[in-house]
Amino acid sequence: MRVDLERALLDKISDLDTLKSKVAFWQSEGDKVVFTNGVFDLLHIGHITYMAKAADLGDKLVVGLNADSSVKRLKGENRPVNDQANRAALLAALFFVDGIVIFEEDTPLNLITTLLPDILVKGADYTIDNIVGAKEVIANGGDVKTIDLVEGYSSTSIIERIKNSGT
Repeated sequence: MRVDLERALLDKISDLDTLKSKVAFWQSEGDKVVFTNGVFDLLHIGHITYMAKAADLGDKLVVGLNADSSVKRLKGENRPVNDQANRAALLAALFFVDGIVIFEEDTPLNLITTLLPDILVKGADYTIDNIVGAKEVIANGGDVKTIDLVEGYSSTSIIERIKNSGT
């Protein structure tokens, strides 16, 4: 039987209330829920490696995805390159991603305090004391981890290489 690919992808993308219910269910079943967030504008091997390592820390991986308006405030008027619907669909296509929620705020603090994941993950370019939501997750009995990034890969550097290749 063929899986309805569109339905399978869309089922991973939720609003916060729906995702809160999913997370609560997963946790009630004994699953460890891992949360990370980001822009994920031009999906590259650095993103894939990072999210795969995050997924390995628990049973379910939830991704908070910055909305287009948030990306523009954080990265500038020319970003994102791909809109939030496309970025969410690409993340949903990854087998190790279990849930995605798009957020308008500049930080995922509201998502984190609402979902209360078991493990909060950011790249090793952060320290635990400057990871948004770390103290809330720890206060709830959770853990905060950092993951080494793959050197030489970022959406910004890819965009710069594309711009410079035309000159």
